Amino acid sequence: MPLDESYIGRTYPPTEPYEVGREKIREFAEAIGETNGIYTDPEVARAHGYRDVVAPPTFVFSLSYRAANQVTHDPQLGLDYNRVVHGDQGFSYVRPVLAGDWLSVTSTIESVRTMAGNDILVVRGDVHDKGGELVVTARTMLVARGADGK
Repeated sequence: MPLDESYIGRTYPPTEPYEVGREKIREFAEAIGETNGIYTDPEVARAHGYRDVVAPPTFVFSLSYRAANQVTHDPQLGLDYNRVVHGDQGFSYVRPVLAGDWLSVTSTIESVRTMAGNDILVVRGDVHDKGGELVVTARTMLVARGADGK
């Protein structure tokens, strides 16, 4: 059964604030093979004009993906998560994410469509700091493969 297109525009409550830590940024940078010192060394980051180490651009995926669970596990939407594959990801930054930031994510269903028997869902995650300022917008495309496996 196709996803309900009336859910387009539905916004879910913001997540609890998450404190971005230096160690989490360092671990993430190492995991993706990033060696630039702005991601691991506070002195290098300050020399480049930042107040603390900078999170690599894809770091917020873990926050936005966790927040999108509100959408993907909404029983009324009808998404069969067992058939979901990750289709695409994109980020639009207002400013870099830095160690010491407290971030919350508000998820909104941006689009729902069916193509070749597959449901395609785009979820926008607006990431705000503790002052309410937008830091980054993350978009995640999820594809729920058709029941016939095609």
